[in-house]
Amino acid sequence: MKYISHDEGQLAFGEINKPTLNSNEVLVKVAAIGVNRADCMQRQGKYPAPPGDSPILGLECAGTVTEIGSKVDRIWLNKRVFTLCAGGAYSEYVAVDAKQLMELPEAISMQQGAAISEVYLTAFGALFELGKLQAGQTALIHAGASGVGGAAIQMAKRVGATVVITAGSDEKCAHAKALGADHTINYKTTDFVEYMKTHNLVAHTIVDPVAGRYLNKNAAVAAMDCQIVMLAFLDGRFAEVDFARLLQKRISLHASTLRNRSIEFKRRLRDQFVARFYNDIVNKHFDFNLHSVLPWSKVSEAHAILERNENAGKVILVVE
Repeated sequence: MKYISHDEGQLAFGEINKPTLNSNEVLVKVAAIGVNRADCMQRQGKYPAPPGDSPILGLECAGTVTEIGSKVDRIWLNKRVFTLCAGGAYSEYVAVDAKQLMELPEAISMQQGAAISEVYLTAFGALFELGKLQAGQTALIHAGASGVGGAAIQMAKRVGATVVITAGSDEKCAHAKALGADHTINYKTTDFVEYMKTHNLVAHTIVDPVAGRYLNKNAAVAAMDCQIVMLAFLDGRFAEVDFARLLQKRISLHASTLRNRSIEFKRRLRDQFVARFYNDIVNKHFDFNLHSVLPWSKVSEAHAILERNENAGKVILVVE
């Protein structure tokens, strides 16, 4: 099969054998691929695949099931699906654990389907599993115009929360507003701590891929018993922390990644997400937040868009 290699950081087409299926897996003929920052980091040698995962890039896709393992229900054969992948999505075919598949409704395109799994499951885990967000509470979502941010905005609004986001431009703030955010803050022109104090806002759940200097600022706007969920450290991996404020407000700080979770964890997260929000996908209550759809021959351009931080929403590659 054809796939995209990343030897020495260079993206190029190559040929490799199709994956061999384990008994719990299906073979998906890939139609569209979601591009993530983790792909860029892996290409750069900064985020290697966990042991046992495919070394090929790609953590999510949409496509059609063409083969099934010996222990997989035949109902999945020939189904249109969207799914997380344990690597390997940058290829014509990828092997996927069948219990992580989600059926793609006919009314939703493959490109839209490829934009769901990684960001919605990440946001779902951050907001509800770790963040414990409830109706009537306030969520503060940093990088609110990102793929994860857009998913988080929409799910938080769906359960009846107030949403505050930060983003790096007025255009990105407008994008987040269109997705449902109640308050949008351009962090380059407005300090989010001052904004929230001025508007009498405190955050019960904070989703933060920034870290660094944001940790103490998050604590300043946190409500009592706030859950801060850190997904990355775009501002830097080290920070001085005011532990007195954390103790004063009984703040819980979580550090979470999805890629290196166990297969059992990912299955459980998938099931919880499906139970709560799959009908919203079927009924198109969510905007799948596509920034760019490119042929997979332009994969280098797709990575450059993310690395320049240009995107408001997801970048998708279409397999030709």
